[in-house]
Amino acid sequence: MMLYYDTYTPSYEITPMTLAVIKQKNPSGNPVTFVYEEEVTYAVDHSPSKIIEDACKFFGASLKGRQDGTRDICGITHKAPITIDPSSGMYFFPTTSPSNAKCSWVAHSHIDQVNKAQNNSTEIIFKNGKRIVLDVSYGSMLNQVQRTAQFRYLLDNRIQYLQRKSADKRGEPLSASPE
Repeated sequence: MMLYYDTYTPSYEITPMTLAVIKQKNPSGNPVTFVYEEEVTYAVDHSPSKIIEDACKFFGASLKGRQDGTRDICGITHKAPITIDPSSGMYFFPTTSPSNAKCSWVAHSHIDQVNKAQNNSTEIIFKNGKRIVLDVSYGSMLNQVQRTAQFRYLLDNRIQYLQRKSADKRGEPLSASPE
């Protein structure tokens, strides 16, 4: 699949509108990172995992810290999905080990469909209609989508539990001090 990009930027910040951060070849055949947004696609100088690491740092964590959090919440240790910012719904999963130069990252909340493609690849169709084909097996991609859903469910439940507890405490009357 030949991909043409709209603009070039040396660095990039992940947002809730980011669909995926993909390592591909540009029209000249050179490897480059493409950041797919809802409306535009950027070519970026950094690796996908570096962009994800920088996004984690922007929200006060490291990629390793986010991976450790995933392990502690649901036991996933390899190709762990992460949250960049749970309050914004930014959950991403890697397509391979993040230490692999070919690793790409996909935003879980933007996926509409996952389909088998030719040559043991997988097509992802996003909710806005954009499509990408990744050199990842269909089974592996489905597994990553399901593991991310499990992690998201568990973390969202923890956050909701704490919010309810916090609301309960705010609603309690102050105890009168004895005179």
